[in-house]
Amino acid sequence: MAGHSQFKNIMHRKGAQDAKRAKQFAKVIREITVAARSGLPDPATNPRLRAAISAAREVNMPKDTVERAIKKATGAGGGDDYVEVRYEGYGPAGVAVIVEALTDNRNRTAAEVRAAFSKYSGSLGETNSVSFMFQRLGVITYPASVATEDEMLEAAIEAGADNVVSTAESHEVTCEVESFFAVRDALEAKFGEPESAKLDWRPENTVALDEDKGRTVLKLLDVLEDNDDVQNVYANFDLPEEVAAALSA
Repeated sequence: MAGHSQFKNIMHRKGAQDAKRAKQFAKVIREITVAARSGLPDPATNPRLRAAISAAREVNMPKDTVERAIKKATGAGGGDDYVEVRYEGYGPAGVAVIVEALTDNRNRTAAEVRAAFSKYSGSLGETNSVSFMFQRLGVITYPASVATEDEMLEAAIEAGADNVVSTAESHEVTCEVESFFAVRDALEAKFGEPESAKLDWRPENTVALDEDKGRTVLKLLDVLEDNDDVQNVYANFDLPEEVAAALSA
């Protein structure tokens, strides 16, 4: 396991996710706000809003909180006006980092992201300066119990997906960004709501880190994730098992 997923697991083992529940809610509400304004406020006809509501369920956001966010976003004077921004740069040891944000103040967010990179020996680059090192994918995850490996593979191919990786715990279906909503809807019709359905940046190659560099990279990612404007952070690093264990202690 590498990059963003490994970072998430390490921070979870440290108990940081529970402490950030309110911040997670705030980030999801921003996405719901933008999604609701991008089309009709009905998730049945607004694929992005459906994805945002799915993300809300992943963090156990109450249904009434979701409904209030949609109502506020689409009502008169519907709150803050957020824009989508992507930042790219390099962290310690040349680790490539992509930061996705929703902000109501581009100057503030850019300054804060740049300061985080600088503090941890990194540098913010131009748009597309590192994204070419990643693949943009739709990723849909189901628990292994919903289908056999063959059943999931057959359904995924029929839906237009590119690949399925099945383990004892889960099925991970990947597809092109353009096919994401169609694949998700087809699988949902057959197997029910997925555990997770999102667009992801997957690194083509990874940078192996020792304990010192790994600690600094994780600090950078943690500071970025803690920023209210930042929605997602992706990085192309890999931690050997012994290094990950040391950092999780």
